[in-house]
Amino acid sequence: MIVQFLLAMTATASFAVLFGVPKEQFLFSSLTGALGWISYLIFCELGFGTVFASLFATFFLTIISRFFASIRKNPVTLYLVTGIFTLVPGAGIYYASYYFIMNDMHLFTAKGMETFKIAGAISIGIIFGFAIPQSIFQIKKKNRKL
Repeated sequence: MIVQFLLAMTATASFAVLFGVPKEQFLFSSLTGALGWISYLIFCELGFGTVFASLFATFFLTIISRFFASIRKNPVTLYLVTGIFTLVPGAGIYYASYYFIMNDMHLFTAKGMETFKIAGAISIGIIFGFAIPQSIFQIKKKNRKL
């Protein structure tokens, strides 16, 4: 699992370069993607299917992104868009297209529907993550008088 964590972190950092994330935010955006991927693997190990694992991992990823955005004083998109990279069902889209081109409509429908469900779960996970009030993520500083 450590290897997958490091690979997810590297993949997210590579996407962060393409996305134009500032260099001082690479570590946090990479960490967001790696934690999202590890949470997906954990939910899969707990017996959730790929759709529900994607939903819960995306919710967790959105919470982490909002937390980093609040602490680092940056837009949440720096962390969320790069972090979601590891959860996007790119292979499902590829295989659905492949089966369509090969005229295997049974496998095309199965893979396409699974991919559609995962994409919907990712959307719903983001919506649920943003439904939490922002005040929870803000760190309150005490005003001290000297």
